Amino acid sequence: MKPTTPLSAYAGQRADASQADAILVQRMAQGDEQALGALYDRWQGAVRALAVRIVGDGMEAEDVVEEVFWQAWRQAERFDAARGSLATWLLTLARSRALDRLRAIRRTRVDASLDDHEATFPAEVLASASASPADAADHDERARLVAAALAALQREQRECLQLAYFGGLSQSEIAERTGTPLGTVKTRMRLAMRKLRETLAPLGEQW
Repeated sequence: MKPTTPLSAYAGQRADASQADAILVQRMAQGDEQALGALYDRWQGAVRALAVRIVGDGMEAEDVVEEVFWQAWRQAERFDAARGSLATWLLTLARSRALDRLRAIRRTRVDASLDDHEATFPAEVLASASASPADAADHDERARLVAAALAALQREQRECLQLAYFGGLSQSEIAERTGTPLGTVKTRMRLAMRKLRETLAPLGEQW
């Protein structure tokens, strides 16, 4: 018969994990980005699982995960271990953000009324100085598809792309310009490019 682990040992393990989580949040409140990364590694699986269950889409759930940990980073000083565990706090944030995302998905339609700068973005991407009149129809269709794909991105993701490809900023410079953790900038860029590639796959291998 295998020896059993005393319940007191399990309780001690939970206490140690809770203390480690609280320390990570304290470090986050002091601006430690490595603590954010460690917290993400520990809890992103649970947060993503809840998000997928609510929104029903893996890519949309990735956006929710990003939003949850970005909110946790900005509001780290608000966490009070005396009021509940970190798991409860993070999953409460996840549920709220996922429900917001679900409502947005249900009412989202392609917004053709981008502001002037954003409206010219796809044209700048696709424009060619040597384009002939015969290419105009194809060019216009590509521009329309790119505009729709960009409009479907989250504002923060679109901002990162604009700063990188038109502002010429590195990811570190984008993080400094926007006051966003570097890891979050990298995630936004990765998600944005993945979404564009999937949406614009019909345009060819360039995406």
